[in-house]
Amino acid sequence: MGRAWLVWGAGATLLILLAATALVALNRLDELPLPEREAAAAPASPGLIAQGEYLVRVGNCMSCHTQPGGPAFAGGRAIATPFGSVYAPNLTPDDATGLGRWSAAEFWRAMHNGRSRDGRLLYPAFPYPSYTYITRADSDAIYAFLRSLSPVPLQSPPHVLRFPFNTQWALAGWRALFFRPGTFVQQSTQSAEWNRGAYLVQGLGHCAACHTPRNALGALRTDAQFHGGLIPAQNWYAPALNSGREAAVTAWPVEDVVALLKTGVSLQAGVSGPMAEVVFRSLQYLSDADLRAMAVYLRSLPPQDKPEPPVAKPAADLMERGQDIYRQQCAECHGEQGEGRRGAFPALAGNRAVTLADTTNLVRVLLQGGYQPATAGNPRPHGMPPFAQSLRDEEMAAVLSYIRNAWGNVAPRVDTIDVYRARERRGS
Repeated sequence: MGRAWLVWGAGATLLILLAATALVALNRLDELPLPEREAAAAPASPGLIAQGEYLVRVGNCMSCHTQPGGPAFAGGRAIATPFGSVYAPNLTPDDATGLGRWSAAEFWRAMHNGRSRDGRLLYPAFPYPSYTYITRADSDAIYAFLRSLSPVPLQSPPHVLRFPFNTQWALAGWRALFFRPGTFVQQSTQSAEWNRGAYLVQGLGHCAACHTPRNALGALRTDAQFHGGLIPAQNWYAPALNSGREAAVTAWPVEDVVALLKTGVSLQAGVSGPMAEVVFRSLQYLSDADLRAMAVYLRSLPPQDKPEPPVAKPAADLMERGQDIYRQQCAECHGEQGEGRRGAFPALAGNRAVTLADTTNLVRVLLQGGYQPATAGNPRPHGMPPFAQSLRDEEMAAVLSYIRNAWGNVAPRVDTIDVYRARERRGS
């Protein structure tokens, strides 16, 4: 019996070693070779630095690489994932803790291949599966801007990830399954404007990172791009960009899409939650030409709507209770018929955000309030106060169920457990 166990153990060990070797080999296939000696870079021109600053805005790099109240781009912010926390690194040119010793080629390899300066595999919380489509010229411009910053000596904490996700072997396996470096390929059948929009949305804008569902191992589902997905780190739902029932803009005028991206509000809709931060920190600074290009691309996404199953209307007593709460708490701003007030408070009747199948956002807004970003085009946005302390879970479920089924709206009811779970996840 002992000999059998020894044979089994030796065989298992051999299989593990072979699997590990295969993973290393697979990951070496996408390793980008670096020049043995890179010539000292000439000082970057003001124009290149300005271009890099603009591209950093496009990528919204500050949001992850700046701690609340901390120095810009100095890292240290925790990015929560289902597998633990990843800490964003310091992007300032400090020699010891930042990019001070990095070359442009090493920076490009990180963007394109997801490898650190020493060749280590990077965690995809850094969205290199999207950044891999960025051109080398744009990478070099971003590098030039980051090198122009004042160095900040600040060491980011080590990642806190559960085993085996804290190992390079596990990361190598993930990459072997889900990542290959890519290059953005222009579509000859599309206009230059469409191609520019596709490049921004698919690459530096990394829109798919939120608006695409992920599998159990945290990889974006390639069969469901832009089909909507829950953002685990923030507990918000990013709606599908190719669904007329969610956030598709196919039927919108281009100008309305541009307005939403630039100001956070348009005649069609307004943004809140994580998207409000994207508009505030990133999109409002983009050129009108780039915003229009993104709008053109987003409007072209083919619809993926499927027939919805019939929805049972909530019970009469639940609707009556929800209506009473609505009249007491909501009607003054949103109107007796959910009509809202243009330029101030959104209409709830016919509002796609109200009837989303996933109720996470509705519950979050009711719990913590809803706020549009302050932008140059909308400098004093109206907001909605939080009700976390004034309404019980069952009251929130009732009023949301009523709103989702009044004035022509049709959607499944919200249960008390939905509110409870959202409250627990945000620590209310």
